[in-house]
Amino acid sequence: MQAATMDPAEEPPSMLWGLDPLFSAFVRLYVKDILQMTESIQVPGIYFYNLHPICKVDVLGTVVYKKEREDFFCYGVDDGTGVINCLCWKSQLLKPEEDPNKAGVKPSDVAQGGFNPVAELKKLRQAQQERRRLELGELLRVRGPVKTSRQQREIMASTYYRVDDPMMAVQIEWMMEVPQLYREFYDKPLLLKSEGAAGISTETPLSKATNIMRRFLDQKSVTRFRTYDVQDLLEPLISNKPPSADEHPVAGPSACRQLQQLLKEVLKTLQDEGLVYQRVKSQDEVYYVTTRDKDLLVAVKDIIREDSKKNKYAEKGCHVLHILSAVRQRHSLNVSRAALELVLKALECSSDIISTSDNSYTAF
Repeated sequence: MQAATMDPAEEPPSMLWGLDPLFSAFVRLYVKDILQMTESIQVPGIYFYNLHPICKVDVLGTVVYKKEREDFFCYGVDDGTGVINCLCWKSQLLKPEEDPNKAGVKPSDVAQGGFNPVAELKKLRQAQQERRRLELGELLRVRGPVKTSRQQREIMASTYYRVDDPMMAVQIEWMMEVPQLYREFYDKPLLLKSEGAAGISTETPLSKATNIMRRFLDQKSVTRFRTYDVQDLLEPLISNKPPSADEHPVAGPSACRQLQQLLKEVLKTLQDEGLVYQRVKSQDEVYYVTTRDKDLLVAVKDIIREDSKKNKYAEKGCHVLHILSAVRQRHSLNVSRAALELVLKALECSSDIISTSDNSYTAF
């Protein structure tokens, strides 16, 4: 293949690559994406996926072909999206062994019927050699930098080993983790700021306030709160500086009104994301943290367990829209789909329910 290259104007400056955590990590990419990554103009051997600089990858797949040379193996690894060459260097164990007679050890040196360390080491060496040689159809995990040689993209393995997976547990775990990594990290381009713009903050007060609230909900084990409980967190974002003698006072909302409006917008953002919700909309304005509301978790789990026993949902499970309708009838009309999806994810992580498809769930 001909290595694709990026437009120099689009490529992030090399001095900023270290700000991306993926640059120093073994990135779990699909083989298809590894083959289609664009190569850097500034530094050959560095590739970009969605503007993320990548030099090392982590691949799990089936060996579909192999070639053996004196110093290395060349395995073709297929992960279901494509096939890539993996160059795996032989260790000392796999290289031709030295004749024991040349090392000064003679058969006469060992008592007949006694322990022969040379023979035992030879057996151990053979066992290790057999384990490190892979055959077609076996599962191989490879880690290493990506290279382009003879117009072919390949992985120079720094670590490789055969994976014993008779129950396919490792492959299932891999297939569940990689799509999540794509959604949360790989498919989100990293916005790097150059040195000249480093001192200019483009973060809006709303995004700052939202991040403050997220950190508060993560650090504090709160299950519910009221608006006046969190107003103090956002107060530093409101400017209370009086006008100087040279400035003319300008009519506008007071600091208290600004704080209330900012808090209202932050809570709306958190509700849209499903992080918090209100059971009943009232003047008291009590907000519940979605994944820590035990009553909501129990209600969703009971709905799925009861309805999964019905013939209509026995095979494919309960669809998320059906669960949402039932939750709104039994628990609260204000539960959004985003909030329900967070609850379903939490229940699935604790093995209380399982997903039968993208949007259907069942329980035993």
